[in-house]
Amino acid sequence: MRALLVVNPTATTTRPRTREVLVSALSAELDLEIVETTHRGHAIELGTRAARESYDVVVALGGDGTVNEVVNGLLVDGPRADLPSLGVVPGGSANVFIRALGAPRDPVDATGLLLEALREGRRRTIGLGRVNDRWFIFCAGYGLDAAVVSRVESARSTGRTATPGLYVRSAVAQYLTGPERQAANVELKIDPPDAALGRTADRETSEPNGRFAAVIVQNCSPWTYLGARPVNPCPDASFETGLDLLALRAWRLPSTLRTVWQILSPRPDPHGRQILRRHDLSGFVLRTDTPLAAQVDGDYLGELTEMRFSGVPDALRVVV
Repeated sequence: MRALLVVNPTATTTRPRTREVLVSALSAELDLEIVETTHRGHAIELGTRAARESYDVVVALGGDGTVNEVVNGLLVDGPRADLPSLGVVPGGSANVFIRALGAPRDPVDATGLLLEALREGRRRTIGLGRVNDRWFIFCAGYGLDAAVVSRVESARSTGRTATPGLYVRSAVAQYLTGPERQAANVELKIDPPDAALGRTADRETSEPNGRFAAVIVQNCSPWTYLGARPVNPCPDASFETGLDLLALRAWRLPSTLRTVWQILSPRPDPHGRQILRRHDLSGFVLRTDTPLAAQVDGDYLGELTEMRFSGVPDALRVVV
């Protein structure tokens, strides 16, 4: 079986000796080519080459950012039946995608499961999200959460590690000082218009437009993790359905604390007058006159005035 292993040498949680062991295990059972990434976007280039040169499987060894880039490379020409399957060996700080698939967080255990699945021919076909010209595997955000991602990326560029504590401190600082507390005038247009009917997750009837401080979009559940704790703004999101959305109308302290408590609950069910939730959407557009921070899978995209979303079913086969 012809395989390409894409290795992020700066992956947060795998030491060089551990990576050598994992590479050795994979090489023993696969016709393996190994490439280490050297710059941002390199994994996209490698995924593109694998898709166009008929590899059987591409294994990403790294965090969610590495996996996202590999997927964007694999799907550069769109989904098709003969694309290589994707395997993942987690090496990042959160590893949301592999954990959402139910695979182990430990890289050694994940490698063992991956090899077992390859021997047995196990594949799972999943849906993905797409925003503008970018694929995402588990989440996207517009507003506060994306601004937090930007803060964390800036901290990491100075040598700090992306720990749950860093994310929490960045979120609190952004909430207290960021411009999102004055909600931007975000217009939400759902396509087709009746997609919100019968698929709403709201307890209250809310019009799908107005002033939003932040929008969270999920392709699966959870949205992220704080250590071992899943964080679930859209608990019904799934790889087998369309996209789920949670929009927050304002960041008033009492309602914000209530929403955070609901999201972190063992049985999350965010609801209230300040919340708009939608489930299993095939497509929608977010627009604002004031540029807002945007992110996909924890990768900061900059400030945008428009995000066009679509859910793409059966987009990718995953070895798991």
